[in-house]
Amino acid sequence: MSDSAHKTDEELACEVQAGDSSAFEGLMKRYEERLLRYGRRYLVRTEDIEDVVQDVFLKTYENINSYNSSYRFSPWIYRIAHNTFVNVLRKQSRQSFEFFDFDTIIAPLSGTTVEEKDIEMQSEALEKYLERIAPKYREVLILYYFEELSYDEIAEVLHVPIGTVGVRLRRAREALKKVCGKPCNTYE
Repeated sequence: MSDSAHKTDEELACEVQAGDSSAFEGLMKRYEERLLRYGRRYLVRTEDIEDVVQDVFLKTYENINSYNSSYRFSPWIYRIAHNTFVNVLRKQSRQSFEFFDFDTIIAPLSGTTVEEKDIEMQSEALEKYLERIAPKYREVLILYYFEELSYDEIAEVLHVPIGTVGVRLRRAREALKKVCGKPCNTYE
């Protein structure tokens, strides 16, 4: 296991493909917190998020042989998570999904003069607004701002053209401005 700390995700995935199921444990440790965070933000209702993430890992393990190690592993597992989360949303048959603009909320967080208390308050506000936007916009914001995936990686996860990623981010920002009711980058 300690050897897995020095291996890339792609190397561990290849080891799992070769029959070393213990390498999968290393992948789970690397992705568990990330997928839990992604799921909490995307699904909003989080009472069973741990079970949903375990389902993501199960599907990942079952489909590991379809993974192509010449590509990055993270977009591949995020795609599985995306599909799983979408299925959960369908089961919940939640309606009234709108998305918000993450850039205007996140921008103040990157300044070095922002105090920790302010960041916490802004994060809480962001979570509240995030719940009020449509899943397709919420997801692109989460992947871009929280999971720090590139436009290319997001396009791969969502199976959409790169241009669509940019459009969704822009529309998400516009929706966020609407839910905020005022310019979202001003905090009093």
